[in-house]
Amino acid sequence: MDSSSVLNLAKALTIALGGMLPAYAIGKIASKAMESIGRNPESGDKLFVPMLLGMAFAEAIAIYALVVTFTLK
Repeated sequence: MDSSSVLNLAKALTIALGGMLPAYAIGKIASKAMESIGRNPESGDKLFVPMLLGMAFAEAIAIYALVVTFTLK
C-alpha cells in the first residue's frame, strides 16, 4: 500500500467512526429521555434542556471527526 492509500483509509475510518458512534450516542440519549418522559410525563420540561445539551456535545464529536478528516493531508 502506498501512502495515498493509507491516507484515504485513515480518512475513511475517521469519518466512519466519527459519524457512527455519535449517531449511536444521540439515539441512546433520545431513547432514554423518551423512556423517562413516558414513565413520568411531568419530567418532560426538566429533561428537555439536558437532553439537547447531551445531543449537542455528541454531535460536536462528529464535527471534530469531520474537521480532522479535512485536515489530514
